[in-house]
Amino acid sequence: MNQPPIAESQPADTTHKRVMLKISGEALMGDQGFGLHPPTVQRIAEEVRSVHDLGVEICMVIGGGNIFRGLQGSAQGMERTTADYMGMLATVMNALAMQSALEALKIHTRVISAIRMDEVAEPYIRRRAVRHLEKKRVCIFAAGTGNPYFTTDTAATLRASEMKCEVIFKGTKVDGVYDKDPARFDDAERYKEVSYDECLSKRLGVMDASAIALARDNNLPIIVFSLDEPGGFRGILAGRGTYTKVHG
Repeated sequence: MNQPPIAESQPADTTHKRVMLKISGEALMGDQGFGLHPPTVQRIAEEVRSVHDLGVEICMVIGGGNIFRGLQGSAQGMERTTADYMGMLATVMNALAMQSALEALKIHTRVISAIRMDEVAEPYIRRRAVRHLEKKRVCIFAAGTGNPYFTTDTAATLRASEMKCEVIFKGTKVDGVYDKDPARFDDAERYKEVSYDECLSKRLGVMDASAIALARDNNLPIIVFSLDEPGGFRGILAGRGTYTKVHG
């Protein structure tokens, strides 16, 4: 039996209409120790497509740690500002790889960079980015905030606030936030819910402190889930799955 068409104004069977997906650069390297692993990029793109097919408007921010991490460069003697700009360029490379994978799946995608590089990405103009989302294009925000000393976690929270996203999905290697490292401690317990202030006071490592504070100030919830669980992203949007919700 044919189902009725989904109205563009309201996605069917989902808990949110517009979301931010934040993933680390390391998530793209699979089992490799460095760089991009095309099958892993493809798998994540398919997860994004499954949510896009629901009619959800999707923003993305991808870190650059699989190529270059500014803090590590700084720790090895590189000038911090230069190292951070190099890290921003790494995020652009990852964004272009994800754009290629999504467009191979027939998902219209725009890479929007905080640093102008007009030949490969659009400059960040908020109203234009909102219009892309309204047309159901996936928007990948690259180059962080365009400023050194700010992480891609902070960039994701900033862009999510500017785009009026309803929630940030933080894709990680584990299925939520734990009171201790679950890879090292068998008795680690997962939080079902946790407050912004508790994340900061207990240093739970959900995001960096400035990102958590910005999310708190804008009442923007964060859902931490496992990016390695097939269908996990879509499942949570359909109201099921395992995750931790960070909110006020």
